[in-house]
Amino acid sequence: HMGLQVLAPDVNQSFAEFAVVPDTNQIRFGMNAVKNVGTNAVEEILRARKEGGEFASLEDFLKRVNVRIVNRKNLESLVKAGGFDSMGDRSELLFNLDNMLAYAVKVQKDAAEGQTDLFGNLLDEMIAPLALEKSPNQIGDHEMLQWERELLGLYLSSHPLDKYDAYFTEQTMPIGNLTKEMDNKVATVGGVVMDSRSIVTKSGSKMAFVKLEDKSGEMEIIVFPKLFEEVGDKLAQDTVLKIKGKLNAKDRDGRIMDDLKIIADDITVVTPEELTNYKATGKSMKSPKASAKSLATDVGGVKVTYKPVDELRAPAPQPEPEEIKPRLYVHVKNPDDHDSLLKLKQTFNNFPGAHEVVLVLGLDKKSAMRMPFKIEPAEDLQTSIAGLLGPDCVALK
Repeated sequence: HMGLQVLAPDVNQSFAEFAVVPDTNQIRFGMNAVKNVGTNAVEEILRARKEGGEFASLEDFLKRVNVRIVNRKNLESLVKAGGFDSMGDRSELLFNLDNMLAYAVKVQKDAAEGQTDLFGNLLDEMIAPLALEKSPNQIGDHEMLQWERELLGLYLSSHPLDKYDAYFTEQTMPIGNLTKEMDNKVATVGGVVMDSRSIVTKSGSKMAFVKLEDKSGEMEIIVFPKLFEEVGDKLAQDTVLKIKGKLNAKDRDGRIMDDLKIIADDITVVTPEELTNYKATGKSMKSPKASAKSLATDVGGVKVTYKPVDELRAPAPQPEPEEIKPRLYVHVKNPDDHDSLLKLKQTFNNFPGAHEVVLVLGLDKKSAMRMPFKIEPAEDLQTSIAGLLGPDCVALK
């Protein structure tokens, strides 16, 4: 929206945190933000780069970076996230990870044993060059996008729904255009399944909660047992679906909430064949109109409220309530203290779990931010945060 381009992580260009590329409208992904790449590995890569300059090639990287610190898992994640795109094809590099590590161990072992001192600059000529075998399988765009979502937390190079633009414009309503004022209206949405979670009801039947995302937003789809019996096997992650159902913004007590959901009546998979054979009409599907507001008047001094007929009908059935886990609230009084923020992030990384984290920013506490990860609010974690930011800066509620 701001005209800024976010670039993939790169072992030659990235730093530990996100950084602005000088004299451009670009931001380079930080290596610390890549899942499975720890702080120690990032610091080792930056050390080697600081001492010897940018890596001239893959072989140069494997010679200079200590692979006892930057291990196989670190390398695999960096390759999948695009960190080595300037040095080779991702398919080929992943297929040759073992060869790369063996090469690095050999080179670094010979150097440690003093062969560099004995033979001087002839060492490079004595070591057989790194030979990469051709990968039998080429990795497709879909799989690379899955890696980006898994390791970076978002689709970066493109979006899996790019080729669905014309289809969804005409056949569905953008999720971002749907509002709580459309409660109880029928809507058709489409998107990719980001997460699907099934539960067993008290009656022993299965139902599901599906997180669906299109290019305008995301929302939860509730699939009750009868429909789940028909389509349960189609609700897998990364499946592209078209869903028709009733919008629901009410809680169990009938109060309108901000969290809009769809109670699904019909779910279909949008297959590649259907997409290929689809003929665009040029007509967009319109979103439903918001429900009419209640009308109030005075009758003989008594205030009477008239509501639309739809609102007088029985509310849609609600799923069984889930256990609400307490959130960990952390007050960051000085959001510009980057060292403290980095230490805070590293502390969170040591306590993965199922509880949300909310950062409350500034002395006035007027801004809040929900973190894209979850933690286990152990006593050790809260003690560490209290030591870093102060005992009054952490609360679990």
